[in-house]
This record gives sequence, C-alpha cells and structure tokens, in this order.
Amino acid sequence: MAFENLSTKLQNIFKNLRGKGRLSEADVKAALKEVKMALLEADVNFKVVKQFISSVQERAVGEEVFGSLTPGQTVIKIVTEEMVKLMGSDTTEIALKPANEITVIMMAGLQGAGKTTTTAKIAAKLKAKGRSPLLAACDVYRPAAIKQLEVNGEKVGIPVFSMGDKNRPVDIAKAAREHAAKNNMNVLILDTAGRLHIDEGMMEELTEIKEALTVDQTLLVVDAMTGQDAVNVASTFNDKVGVDGVILTKLDGDTRGGAALSIRAVTGKPILYTGMGEKLSDLEQFYPDRMASRILGMGDIQSLIEKAAAEVDEEQAKELSQKLRKAEFDYNDFLTQMQQIKKMGGMGSILSMMPGVGSQLSGVDMDEGERSLKRVESIILSMTKEERANPGLMNPSRKQRIARGAGVDISEVNRLVKQFDQMKKMMKQMPGLMGGKRKGGFGGLGGLMGGKMKLPF
Repeated sequence: MAFENLSTKLQNIFKNLRGKGRLSEADVKAALKEVKMALLEADVNFKVVKQFISSVQERAVGEEVFGSLTPGQTVIKIVTEEMVKLMGSDTTEIALKPANEITVIMMAGLQGAGKTTTTAKIAAKLKAKGRSPLLAACDVYRPAAIKQLEVNGEKVGIPVFSMGDKNRPVDIAKAAREHAAKNNMNVLILDTAGRLHIDEGMMEELTEIKEALTVDQTLLVVDAMTGQDAVNVASTFNDKVGVDGVILTKLDGDTRGGAALSIRAVTGKPILYTGMGEKLSDLEQFYPDRMASRILGMGDIQSLIEKAAAEVDEEQAKELSQKLRKAEFDYNDFLTQMQQIKKMGGMGSILSMMPGVGSQLSGVDMDEGERSLKRVESIILSMTKEERANPGLMNPSRKQRIARGAGVDISEVNRLVKQFDQMKKMMKQMPGLMGGKRKGGFGGLGGLMGGKMKLPF
C-alpha cells in the first residue's frame, strides 16, 4: 500500500516526540534527521527533502508552544503544515471552458503508466459533473490501443472518435474537434501515444497537435511506482511540451510514494487526481491536506465519508442500522455490507483512511484478506434463500452442501457461522457499537473493521 513504510517510520518518530515533556533544540534536530532519512528512502527528491527539512527546522526551533499543545505536538503540526505546502496546499480542478464551448484536453505520458484507462476515468468524472465528453483515439502505434479506449468508453457510456491506425494523430485530433462541434459535445479528450521512454518523436507529435488546435489543458499521467523517475518524466514533459496538471497512477500499489511529495515542488504543476486501482471508478481527487494526513498516519475521514455518501445507499444503510441495533440482521444483510465495501474500494482502501490503522497494516497481506472476503461471499451465495434469511436453520448437512457449492472446506463454513453468531451476541450486548444514527455507517462488517473483533474469514 502506498506510503506504508514512510507512514510507519514517521509515526514511530512522532511517538518518541510525544513522549517527551520538553523538547530541546537537539531533540528537534535529531527527530528531523530521522524524518529526512525516511523521506529519502521513500524516494522523495533530494533537493525537495533538503528544503522541506530546512523549513520545518526554522519554524520548529523558534516556535512558541500553541495553547495547551505539547512541544512534540507542535513539531508534528509544523511537519503536517509544511508537507501540505509541499504538495500544493490547495486542491486544483481541471480548468474547463463554459459549457457552450469545447474544452480540449490532451492526455500525455509514457507507455505503461495507465494513460488510456485514466483518459476514460477522467471522462467519466466530467460526465458526472454534467459535461458531454468525447474521447479521441490518437494512439495509432500501440496494438489494441484504439480497441482499449473503445471498450473503456463503452463501459462509462462515453463515445469514442476513431479513424483507425492509418492516419496521423494530428489529423485525427482535428477531425475529432469538428465531430465534437457538430454533435454538441463540450469536452474533447485526446488519448495520445506513449513510448517506453521519452524520445523526440513523441514530443514533436504532441507539439504538432498543440499547434494545430487550441489545447486548453495538457494532463500528464505518471506511474507513482517509478518513484523519482516519475518526477524526472514530469519535469521533462513540462519543459518540452508544457503541462497543466499531473495525474498519479498506481498509488495503491507497492510504491514508496516519493513522486506525490516531489512533483509539485520540482515542476510547479499541481497533482489533479490519483489512480487508486484498476476499476474505472478508482480515480480520486487529489487533496494535499488529506494526503499529508494519510502519510502521517492520521487517516482521511473526510474522503471516507465522501466515499460512503457516494457508494452507500442511505435508505439501505438506515434499515440495516436498525437491524443491527436489534441484532436482527441475517446473511443477506451481511452480503450487502460486503458489496458496499467492495464499491468503496475494498477493505484495504477503507482501513488506510482510518486514523491510527494505517501503521498497523504493515506486514498484513491485504490481498489475502480480500480473497478471504470473496470466499465468504461464495459461502453466503451458496446458501438457499431460506438459509440466508434465517441463520438458525444451519445444521451439519446444510453446511456440507454449502461448502461443496462454494468450493471451500467445511471448516470455513463452520468458522463463518460461528463468528456470525458471536457477532449477533455482541450486537445484543452492545447496541451502541455501530455508532447509533450516524449517516453513512458501514454496518456490521465496516464497524467490525474499525473495532477489535476478528472478521469472519
């Protein structure tokens, strides 16, 4: 998971600071030396780290203690503020023309960064905001690039303009602009070709498109997993073609996260979105303050609430909340909760946003957790309607049949049934466990994830 190692190291450093009653200048410098090493190991640009540590130290050494805050908390507050400043302070949106004009967006990036998929994700975001986008297939070199864009466009309900792979990208872009104008579309997104590495041919092609028609926004897609290379790529593209904003992909992967902390400082260009998964819905607006909060192990409750509001059916959640308080929920309700968590990006995504939980995930195999949840889902789907609605019907012969249907060992069915029963007993004893009437609560499974009970897998 992104920033996992960096987050764990920073939290350990801060834990030591909090434990001290008073801080000397030597304490602050020693802690910042550790912070510096943690950032460098996370592949943050050396010059960026040097400037960051200098800014923090300048403030921390002469800083007055705020109100009732301890000196340790003051230093942490300063680190947080400087980290937000490093990533841009304000959230930046894609600049769009008025709805009665066409905004032309050119997507650029190296091959393998996820540019074509991100192009469709951006289009879906703009469509949800009431715009009428058109995707243009300008990558005429990579096999199946046009088909990939068409498939993704179909998935998000957005038309794709294509002229095959025998025409020049600049001609396709111009024709797509005319097509958008004739069909009352107000956003044209050009999916241009990538290369395995930066070369003059790619840069000339992008420049030619920008000269042939007015490109309002040039968005660069970079792979966060490439660390410092991502920053170098962004810097080169900006120097040669000009970039208005950056989209970081694969931030959910095994990445050290340095690119997110370096790109704004090195290029001066804002990060607009982050790709957090393969699905076309896995694209998040980039909020510097929320990202800093995640990195420093403070969670990201605001994003969690927004995800819940977008993906969780409010009426369904309210009904389930009532069942939980009365301990009347069944396997159907449990299945509903699992599906809602899936919509929100999965268990790992949710846990990483919970304050204090991120550091505890170090060494935890979240992929195995997700696979276990799938097995639980298979077990529940192998039950009859009557069994799902009435957990009390379970007996040895039913369990054997369910295990065969789900393709799992009988022990897994027994474990699910046992822990489901334990959960119901706990709900009867603790009616306030689910947080009362809070809007967007996750119900059984989500509440347990934040608590200390083991999940039923």
